[in-house]
Amino acid sequence: MKVAVLKERRAYETRVAATPESVKKLLAMGASVMVEAGAGLSASIPDAAYEAAGASIGADAAATLTGAGLVLKVQRPLAAGEGEIDELSLIPAGAALVAGLAPYQAGPERYAERSITAFALELVPRITRAQSMDILSSQANLAGYRAVLEAAAVYGRSFPMMMTAAGTVAPAKVLVLGAGVAGLQAIATARRLGAIVSAFDVRAAAKEQVQSLGATFVEVEGMADAETKGGYAKELDDATKQRQTAKIAETLKKTDIAISTALIPGRPAPRLITAGMVHAMRPGSVIVDLAVETGGNCELSRLGEIHDENGVKIVGLANLPGRLPAESSALFARNIVAFLQPILKDGALTVDTADEVIAGSLLTRDGAVVHPSFKPKPADASAAPEASQ
Repeated sequence: MKVAVLKERRAYETRVAATPESVKKLLAMGASVMVEAGAGLSASIPDAAYEAAGASIGADAAATLTGAGLVLKVQRPLAAGEGEIDELSLIPAGAALVAGLAPYQAGPERYAERSITAFALELVPRITRAQSMDILSSQANLAGYRAVLEAAAVYGRSFPMMMTAAGTVAPAKVLVLGAGVAGLQAIATARRLGAIVSAFDVRAAAKEQVQSLGATFVEVEGMADAETKGGYAKELDDATKQRQTAKIAETLKKTDIAISTALIPGRPAPRLITAGMVHAMRPGSVIVDLAVETGGNCELSRLGEIHDENGVKIVGLANLPGRLPAESSALFARNIVAFLQPILKDGALTVDTADEVIAGSLLTRDGAVVHPSFKPKPADASAAPEASQ
């Protein structure tokens, strides 16, 4: 089976779905690998490194995809009108596609129409066996780390307390909103830089994790645990939202740097920081919004920009993992290899829908949408004509 690795063409995307290390592992599974020319340059991987690992180089997307049985990407392929080329139309009918497909933003029907067997890596269930395949965790870890560095770059003061002959410099106060993988890494990084850190999360289990990193957990009185069975946060009722908003507003007034990481799968990012809260923050404060690509946790965030709002700098940079392209590509490629190892053997792909991981990530197969969250809903039975007796 030919495995095709495409260059990413979206703005802000510097990652690549395979590295020389992962190419060698794909070859060991019996596949041949072709990498599009220049695919790894942004991640500091020249074409020669892929060739040395055993891959061939495709001159362009069309040449790379010709005859491919499996296509690897970081983000979903571009369709007609979305970019410089229509990548989707170039994928051979019947091929498999493994990538972060953002199915809530772009429906899987596009893959069904092309008879593509599409796997969305962000839908891999969060179970122990699948931890090595979890792109959300591997990339969020880097995003949380990078968020603190971006904050430090625009913050006009130091992070740690400093005692000098001229006097003492107070430490920065950092608030992390959302204590998932990205949030916990942000906490750890800010603590290593010497900041005083507090964190908020709607999930009760997050309290112990936050405290274990030396941060203070911000609690909202009367808040029930808002965690789904999959370990994600769920939407709050209106009364709880009001108490949450009041608590965050109160805490932000005493905060130098706020890092927001809150996401709800399949929904716009929850709005945690309002314009009024921003205007009540001290001049010189910083907000880093990791959720800016799905609407933003901060009302005033601007995608792809760092701007000043009444003396508060709001960082809305997209794709923070992509600002560490070498590491993020290496981790992403390892996630893909871990995902493929059980199903790609002797150069053939075996799709076992009885496997929890496969069933959880498989979007389309044999020209149909098969994932239960995206399958077309059957017509209302009550609207059907009555059967004769």
